Amino acid sequence: MVSGPLLAQAQAPQDAQAQPQEAQTADQEPAQAQPPATSADADQVTEFDSVVVTGFRRSLQFSTDAKREATGFTDSIFAEDIGKFPDLNIAESLNRIPGIQMDRDVNGEGLNIGIRGLPQSFTKTLINGGEAATASIGLNRGNQNREVDLNLFPTEFFNQLTVYKSPQASLPEGGISGVVDMRSSRPFDNPGRRLNYSFQLDHNSIGDKISPRGSAIYSWTNDEGTFGALVGVASVRSRIAVRGWESVAWMNPSLNPVQCGLVDPADAGDPEDPNNANFSTRPEECNPGGGGSLQMPNIVPDNASTIGAGLTPGETVDAAWLRANNPGLSIDQITEALLPRLARPVDMSGDRERDAVMSSLEWRPNEDMHFYLDALYSKAQYENDRIDMNLVGRTFGPVGFLPTDMQLDENNVVTSATLANARFFLEARPYRDEVQYWNVNPGATFWLGEDDLIKLDVSGNWSRSWFFRESPTILPVSPVTTVEYRNDGGGEPTFTTGGLDLNDPNAGWTWEGGRVNLNNEKRVTEAGRLRADLQFGEERRNVKVGVAYDRFSRTITAFDNSGAWGEHVFDTISDSDLASFLRPGPHGFITVDFDSFFAATNYREFFDNAPEVNTSQSVGAASGAVDEKNLAAYIEVNGESEIWNRNLRFNAGVRWASTDQEISSPVTIGDVREWQSLTGDYDEWLPSFSAAWDVADSVVLRLSSSRTMTRPNPRSMLPATTFSDPSAEIADQGNPNLSPYLSTNFDLGAEWYTGGEGLVALSLFNKRVTGYTYQGINLIPFRELGIPIDSLGDQQRAALDANGGLDAPINVRQQVNADATLDIRGWEAIWVQPLDFVFEGLGFMANYTDIDLEATGQEAEELSGNLFGIAPTMWNATAYWENAAAMVRLSYSWSDGFAVRARGNNEGGLNYAQHRVLERGQLDLSAGYTFSSLPTSPQITLNVINLTNKEQRSVLEFDNVPYDTYEPGRTILLGIRGTF
Repeated sequence: MVSGPLLAQAQAPQDAQAQPQEAQTADQEPAQAQPPATSADADQVTEFDSVVVTGFRRSLQFSTDAKREATGFTDSIFAEDIGKFPDLNIAESLNRIPGIQMDRDVNGEGLNIGIRGLPQSFTKTLINGGEAATASIGLNRGNQNREVDLNLFPTEFFNQLTVYKSPQASLPEGGISGVVDMRSSRPFDNPGRRLNYSFQLDHNSIGDKISPRGSAIYSWTNDEGTFGALVGVASVRSRIAVRGWESVAWMNPSLNPVQCGLVDPADAGDPEDPNNANFSTRPEECNPGGGGSLQMPNIVPDNASTIGAGLTPGETVDAAWLRANNPGLSIDQITEALLPRLARPVDMSGDRERDAVMSSLEWRPNEDMHFYLDALYSKAQYENDRIDMNLVGRTFGPVGFLPTDMQLDENNVVTSATLANARFFLEARPYRDEVQYWNVNPGATFWLGEDDLIKLDVSGNWSRSWFFRESPTILPVSPVTTVEYRNDGGGEPTFTTGGLDLNDPNAGWTWEGGRVNLNNEKRVTEAGRLRADLQFGEERRNVKVGVAYDRFSRTITAFDNSGAWGEHVFDTISDSDLASFLRPGPHGFITVDFDSFFAATNYREFFDNAPEVNTSQSVGAASGAVDEKNLAAYIEVNGESEIWNRNLRFNAGVRWASTDQEISSPVTIGDVREWQSLTGDYDEWLPSFSAAWDVADSVVLRLSSSRTMTRPNPRSMLPATTFSDPSAEIADQGNPNLSPYLSTNFDLGAEWYTGGEGLVALSLFNKRVTGYTYQGINLIPFRELGIPIDSLGDQQRAALDANGGLDAPINVRQQVNADATLDIRGWEAIWVQPLDFVFEGLGFMANYTDIDLEATGQEAEELSGNLFGIAPTMWNATAYWENAAAMVRLSYSWSDGFAVRARGNNEGGLNYAQHRVLERGQLDLSAGYTFSSLPTSPQITLNVINLTNKEQRSVLEFDNVPYDTYEPGRTILLGIRGTF
């Protein structure tokens, strides 16, 4: 409803989400004031007429106001009301903020975030000021560092997300790229009594059923305004449904001297002699591109596949044979021909359940005291049957397939070929995941002294997360067959199998070359925080001092009983029995009747008795533990002044942080396995300064300079010592003495507030980061490796004694801090524009981020080779329209492509190839209609996620060499929500 002139500040009703008058730091108790005015003299404005905004526009209004009143560089997202966050996933909500890069799981769901060109582990994530540390991992992720999976937390429980891109001394250290604080709902956010409810049904275009989700949040405060309680529940039942294709890297043939023409076949000797170097070795001059996962037979095998392909069994596979059977190709082209290492279509399907409960109590016995207690519990279970069918390109058993009639493009990518002597193996893996998360946050605020100019904030925060993954795998093998292979660049390679029906359980599947795996993994993560802050002065002019003690621990334990279970399986189920446990699958190839297979092979007993091992085979995570104790203290000054009759706000302070770490993991040297512990410690001074100058009624200039810190990655510090060198000169070990990542930051920005939620902003940022790590070598005395000398073999002991005994210098390969600096330079632009002058209720918001990286210093090359996962440009745009009853929002997010690994770091071993994620954009729709005349004012909602059904895709060097492709499908959610 519009009546009269538009005012810059939209009216905020009494039940609006309360916002502080200045940017709320994570160490402060969130204030309960109304949203801030947009100018210093706003109290003098007489509001005769105004625009009343609700819904999404009100959320944008709060975000704009909070950004304007902040001293440093912050961005916030608000819920318009309890339980009405504008997105279905917290990670996807944060993705609308400029500079945020979201990592999606293979099902398309947002998982975790990075900020301004740094990996996810450089982001410090908080819940109500305390560290949020999760133990979970994604469907196809194995994070082992400081990433936080945001899909564990219901959006309904939070009403404010704030990203601090410039630090303050009172903010917890640990996030070079930024700090994300998720503020949960409390009863005095909306005084009175109310019940918010929501219910939705969702359907995914790949899934085969409709799933429910819902929430209910009850909030109450007494009439005296002294006590309030809030409790909420949220539940999700959804379908996991992903189809895709994976290569597990690409490969080229690995030629022996006879096959590449170095040795004449007449002089080569017996090709079936395993000790014949002419046939058993793969010299570098025959394989210049590296790789070489495919080792072809020395002679043509005698089987139905080779005979059916027109080949003559017994012929020597030499250079002449390869040229004759691949007309038009030279040996140089054949040895560099690119084929997938394991070409496999993938089907993932299953169910996900998540149940969560939150509560909050607030007690305000008088105006000088405020006590609160927040609690959150979330539990999720995932049952996901991952089924894929592998065309075995890598050498399988003694030999691999024989490629004939190959056609290559200009990059030596095989576009078509006939593959004789080929085999497939099924990989059937029923994942069973369970994760639990607890968080408790008690605190109190006291106003002391005359005029309440002394404020004491004290709080604690404790969280614990527990995760367990069960992931057995069953891998039967097909008979040999002939495959017609095609890769026309239209997506992923395809193949036909020449008479072998991959979806036929009776096609002749065998255990020859097959196996079963029994892998499990458990993770436990705990984080705790105690802090006290003392403020002298009023809210905008004060001096603050504070102390904080944090503790973080995480343990990963891997279990494996594959050997014992496999022996029992092969004794129990013969090749002739195998077909009775196989079934036609949903994606054109067989699967396994898991229940009957597990029952017949006594799986549960082997599962219960699985021993601990050093590495989890399911995701490659190393067993180990990290225990960190952090002590911090700070002093901070907040103030304001006038320059040329314009208000200047500033924040200045310094934080001191000290860290003690104990890193441990199991180590096996010889036959001795024991847990090894290494320790490290360091401390840092972290100054910061921010200023915001209101140079005009609607224009703000900002400046910030600071030093920030992120602690080293736990995975790089785990001992995990291996000492297999017989000369006792080389070892591999984690590095607990890694220095933290340190960054010197400078930000400059300008913002124009155009009225209402309107905003045009430009920010320039520069980070100079030191402490980046790479795989290097340190010279360390044996006695400092922390491994028992008795675990070494006799030859190693003798070599060690000859070189100095316990003081012998050992070349230890480990992660080391690079003698180099990473400069991250970039800019961000935001434009939020209501378009009421075009059409009432219409508007748009957009942001764009551009990032440039440059390494300098003595080891700049080593540093540059370790910069991955960084998109150089990202942008988001949303068009919205709403009135008192209806709303529609169309959002598009885009991320450029980026490198995942260094060149040559791929399982196929190709020394020139780089794994890259391709650029991707996603379109989402949100709509709703409110029936205000009905009880509870129910709103019917419609959300469509991934409207254009966009896939996720990565490649290895060339665009027609797909590494993996995942189709998460389109998800439609129809729901209702309202308030009693």
